[in-house]
Amino acid sequence: MRFSGPCVIQGREADERVLGPLLETDPTAPHEVLADSLARHGYLFVRGLLDGVEIEAARAEVFGRLAEVGEILEPVCEGIFSGVSHRAERVNLGEFWRSVSQGTAIRRVSHGDRIRAWMQNVFGEPAAPHDYLFLRPGVVGRATHLHFDRPFFARGSQRVLTVWSAVGDIPVSEGPLFVVERGHCFEDLLGPVREIDYDSSAGPQVQLTQNAAAFAASRGARLLAADFRAGDVIVFGMEALHGTFDNCSPIGRTRLSSDVRWQPLADPFDPRYMGEDPPGTTGAGYGELNGAKPLTQDWHTR
Repeated sequence: MRFSGPCVIQGREADERVLGPLLETDPTAPHEVLADSLARHGYLFVRGLLDGVEIEAARAEVFGRLAEVGEILEPVCEGIFSGVSHRAERVNLGEFWRSVSQGTAIRRVSHGDRIRAWMQNVFGEPAAPHDYLFLRPGVVGRATHLHFDRPFFARGSQRVLTVWSAVGDIPVSEGPLFVVERGHCFEDLLGPVREIDYDSSAGPQVQLTQNAAAFAASRGARLLAADFRAGDVIVFGMEALHGTFDNCSPIGRTRLSSDVRWQPLADPFDPRYMGEDPPGTTGAGYGELNGAKPLTQDWHTR
């Protein structure tokens, strides 16, 4: 078996013939090599880029806050879902999630010196992150459908990259991200996607809800994946087609990841994602995110 366990999508185990490994990137490679690899493959996958001690501190911080509202059991770093939530009756959901997302430890991982230095090498020039953090605790059964990021980041810089980080080990059975092989070259899909500037729930649905394994097979492509370890990072452009596997943890572990958009410092920034209290894609701030929902509630589809 290529991976440590099954890769499940919409409740069905994916055929091994449509699965493949993510190509690992040398983090010490010069800018020119990184830029060429990103253009050819649509992504860069780096093992252990982030500090393990900082990752553990971030898990303790985030899961500790979720334990306060009854969602995570002790010891909190294990991330085991309690099956219940008192979040909605105890806190304002948007404000609570903003405070969790702006925690010192998680920000040290998502916006810290290590990732900043490496992203400047990726861009080959000074770079900076968006302030808005997409922090995702996913319980058993949660997954994200196939999508491109471009509709959500169509304003400001046209050179935005997503940095998706594993905040803890995330084996394939617990729902990590995968990339569709050559998905950044599917012009029949990308043409319409480039016309969308998503800014409200009234906008067109941009996620592809068909089974990702069946989709990949229909294109003669594979779903490129890995058993992510704490501190692993994958970087990809706005036109990389990606999603996540179902979290099928046999012990009820909550998958924790973060994603942040980075861009050259010289380019214009989309104000929706900047500032102490950014309005976010739809104007609802941190309250619009799936992470703001109690862990007992299903995620929305956009």
